Amino acid sequence: MPITSLSPMPSIEDRIAAHPDRSLLLLDDDQALRTRLGRALESRGFEVTVAASVAEAHEALRNKLPAFAVLDMRLDDGNGLKIVEAIRERRGDARIVMLTGYGAIATAVAAVKAGAVDYLSKPADADDVVKALLATGDAPEPPENPMSADRVRWEHIQRVYELCDHNVSETARRLGMHRRTLQRILAKRAPR
Repeated sequence: MPITSLSPMPSIEDRIAAHPDRSLLLLDDDQALRTRLGRALESRGFEVTVAASVAEAHEALRNKLPAFAVLDMRLDDGNGLKIVEAIRERRGDARIVMLTGYGAIATAVAAVKAGAVDYLSKPADADDVVKALLATGDAPEPPENPMSADRVRWEHIQRVYELCDHNVSETARRLGMHRRTLQRILAKRAPR
């Protein structure tokens, strides 16, 4: 029986280099994350343009439509979904990943409906972002470090609290818990 050698999987850098257009728009209002993630994506072979606001992102899109985009969901001057729509209108093949500090099923569904290929919670690891951008199957690979059940619960509580305009009594009513219990949860740090 002949021995056949399996060709090794190409590295992430090789897969990025194989793309004819490696332009990437990184939109995030958190300067530390934007700088760190921008450098990590550049080191992997992307040509990164950074923006700190929806207005800066629209300006960047006037100069060049990127093949890839990593966009924050919530920004001081708007919502990253507007940028997803702006890219999708003019470049249907762009690969877009949404980032958010508020992991919620409703916002994930909205991001995917708008045209994002994946949705990651912050702080997102650069490797997870690249895997999501380069995923070729219908379902991207699961993250290396998924959120714990406690973190998912905490994120949900934070989201409802935000939707209730930081009204503790209304949030407690909607979540079906005692107001003091909610206050104790809100006073604690986020679980890992």
